Amino acid sequence: RIHAIMRAALTIVAALSLLLLSYTNAARSRATHTNNWAVLVATSKYWLNYRHSSNIMSIYRSVKRLGIPDSNILLLNSEDHSCNPRNPWKATVFNNESHALNVYGDDVEVDYRGEEVTTENFLRLLTGRHDPSVPRSKRLLSDDSSNILIYMTGHGGDEFIKFQGTSELMAQDLADALVQMDAKRRYHQILLMVETCQAGTLISRIASPRVVALASSVKGESSYSYLNDFSLGQPVIDRFTHLTLFFAEALQLDSPTTLQDLVSLYG
Repeated sequence: RIHAIMRAALTIVAALSLLLLSYTNAARSRATHTNNWAVLVATSKYWLNYRHSSNIMSIYRSVKRLGIPDSNILLLNSEDHSCNPRNPWKATVFNNESHALNVYGDDVEVDYRGEEVTTENFLRLLTGRHDPSVPRSKRLLSDDSSNILIYMTGHGGDEFIKFQGTSELMAQDLADALVQMDAKRRYHQILLMVETCQAGTLISRIASPRVVALASSVKGESSYSYLNDFSLGQPVIDRFTHLTLFFAEALQLDSPTTLQDLVSLYG
């Protein structure tokens, strides 16, 4: 299952903590690490993919709680499920069937929405190859002192993830983008997390240095939903994100927790 994909990450101590904790904790990392960024991507449209919005909004809420400001978060959401006509509770997205927490909240900044969430825009965001007209708020203004969390959720298959059901980001495209990021000194360390079916194949071609990649499934394996909400008629979160969120919500700015602790949750 996911053990083989994550085995290489077991020796990387405190990687998730470094990427998620606020700037005040930067001195605990390597000397060249000074700032944190997050790129959060939900690639699926339509009401039946409610859980993918919930996945990404849950992670968005966690990284903000841990000190990464909206100015350093690039949020890409293909569908605004909070305002979908089928949503009986407008301006809400829940990640549990009891509706105890609205992860959409009152202060959300979506940088790319709807038809803006494309493979081209995602790759341009990572590599910095923007049209001059693209505003700063839609750019990843990272450098070689930046730790970056990239979290992707959606539908996928063997070496691809779908964007809105009309195009695919291929494993080689993702690997090439990371090579460009390294050449342009756009990151210090990257933690890439992928929640999709056969997610391990999407990260299989990555060879760039200082990149730790975690996936929810291996080749030929599905990534499963979790917590069905019968009032919505949809599952409200995926299992991999649910466990990741359980881990992230327990973190504090001075947590001694390591990436190995996260991997152990996945079993």
